[in-house]
Amino acid sequence: MKQSLFENRHQTEWDNFARQLDTLEQGKTQSEDCTSFAADYRQLCQHLALAQARGYSSHLIDQLQRMAMRGHQQFYRHRSHIGAQIARFFLSGFPQLVRSEWRFVGAASLLFFGSLILMGLLTYLFPELIYSLVDPSQVSSMERMYDPDARRIGRFGERDSGDDWMMFGFYIMNNIGIAFQTFASGLLLGLGSLFFLLFNGLMIGAVAGHLTRIGYSETFWSFVVGHGAFELTAIALAGAAGLKLGWALLAPGRLRRGEALRQAAGKAVQLVAGVILFLLLAAFIEAFWSSTTVATPQIKYIVGAALWALVLGYLCLVGRRQYAPD
Repeated sequence: MKQSLFENRHQTEWDNFARQLDTLEQGKTQSEDCTSFAADYRQLCQHLALAQARGYSSHLIDQLQRMAMRGHQQFYRHRSHIGAQIARFFLSGFPQLVRSEWRFVGAASLLFFGSLILMGLLTYLFPELIYSLVDPSQVSSMERMYDPDARRIGRFGERDSGDDWMMFGFYIMNNIGIAFQTFASGLLLGLGSLFFLLFNGLMIGAVAGHLTRIGYSETFWSFVVGHGAFELTAIALAGAAGLKLGWALLAPGRLRRGEALRQAAGKAVQLVAGVILFLLLAAFIEAFWSSTTVATPQIKYIVGAALWALVLGYLCLVGRRQYAPD
């Protein structure tokens, strides 16, 4: 990109950032004009790095460097504590990021939930199809897990309630392992994330269709409906993060692949941070709520519906009055 075009495209942003600096340096830290300062500061640093990499004039680089130095001083002078930053990310930044990456989120959700629903219907209509994906011994194990006569439902169903904390740790490690696998394999030009989204969708759909067909629908669906809101959504979001990495390698645009990947990784890692939170919540619900038979299936359905509404409302509505994250 020519320097003149680069300057014309971003001059307004630089002028706005300079005004924010003036406001902060005058001590007006509560001004509404400075609410996007952190995101604008990071954006300016990216512009400076691009100007240096492209060999633009020293006049432009010096101008951006001076603003970056002033911004650095103000950023570290006024930055909030790490706890507040984390809280702000999850209370507004993460759902904003999910919406800003709607293309990758939509593609990953379609692959995962689409294959899950399709395989569930096919397995329900054609019972033998389950054995094309799942070993017969594993099918028998699944049937024992969700037997309506079981004292506790799910993995290791005969455990005592005192073992719930142990299972909480197991679910965390298992779920995060699946999510990280789905995310990190996106470095294989996105093919790894594509594979794991489809694989997990097909496997979950096959099990769901089979258990529904043999009459275990109440125990199975009442078990998964609660933690599934967080766990299944997290898998789709991990896949979206992986697809973003793969797309940066496949279509870097005018950037070098390394630079495109670096920029994509910044947002992808933020998506994964939200995924980890979702998986922690899913593990807690699965260990302490989903497996219990104290609550009736009807109550579990109500709680599950509320949790799905909470997840969708959080991702679609929270943070809409704030500036989108960089």
